[in-house]
Amino acid sequence: MLSRFLPAGLSGRRRFDSLSEREILALAIASEEEDGRIYAVYAEKLRKDYPASAAVFDGMAAEEDGHRRRLLEDYQRRFGAVVVPIRREHVADFYQRRPVWLVERLGLERIREEAAAMERQARDFYVAAAGRSTDAQTRGLLGDLARAEAGHESKAEELAEDHLAGEAGSTEDAAAHRQFLLTWVQPGLAGLMDGSVSTLAPIFATAFATQNPWTTFLVGLSASVGAGISMGFTEAAHDDGKLSGRGSPLKRGLASGVMTALGGLGHALPYLIPSFWTATAIALVVVFIELWAIVWIQNRYMETPFARATFQVVLGGALVLAAGILIGGA
Repeated sequence: MLSRFLPAGLSGRRRFDSLSEREILALAIASEEEDGRIYAVYAEKLRKDYPASAAVFDGMAAEEDGHRRRLLEDYQRRFGAVVVPIRREHVADFYQRRPVWLVERLGLERIREEAAAMERQARDFYVAAAGRSTDAQTRGLLGDLARAEAGHESKAEELAEDHLAGEAGSTEDAAAHRQFLLTWVQPGLAGLMDGSVSTLAPIFATAFATQNPWTTFLVGLSASVGAGISMGFTEAAHDDGKLSGRGSPLKRGLASGVMTALGGLGHALPYLIPSFWTATAIALVVVFIELWAIVWIQNRYMETPFARATFQVVLGGALVLAAGILIGGA
């Protein structure tokens, strides 16, 4: 869990720019194999209710297998039969696929959007990989695959026309909404969760240990600002957004940092009130509102089931809060 917040070298993962051509080709082979399996799962999921769409995904899975075979042939031509075991999760700034079980149950529209995103990311990868290649034949193959993936993206975006007329909305709106989620909502939500929950223990431990509102406010202010700076820099540094499609690292870092600081300041600001018990009562109300707001955002924008979001956020936050109060009152 902590590895996603560490620099690439410390987390044991490589940067894309540090990969050799052999490793890039091996990564492409593994990625095509995984994408083919994902499309096969989507096809099986849709076959009963949307046979035409299932047939399209069958074709896309077959094409991904064809891409894999072409890449493997080129790899063997240049580097021999032994393929370097490297996958997406080994590369810090490489795009990641959502677990297929989180997507397949959401219906045709959501599957269509995920497939279009997969092809867009694959196209961007092949464009970047072609720019790194020094072999003319390999560069030509990667360019061909980039064009093929672009064609797949268009095909995926057209899947819902017969089944979701009037519901799917424009491609531009869907793309803009998705980019908004990736660039602002996702890092902002991660920051809000971190700031709201991680600062509970130090703030309330200080409050009950000293029963001094001003001291408690200073501790809360320092913890919130420090966490905001740390989360902002971490978000901006661990992924430049070029291959993952998550957008500007500056925007993501800003969203994460600001929301982290706000998450902590929410229950620190009440301690500007001189009366300890009044400030504490208001702070507890703020904590209650913060935790349920996070649950709502997770359910509304990140498609997290409400019960699971409640268990993760509210129960987790309550335990951290209780720990702070018990430690401070000891």
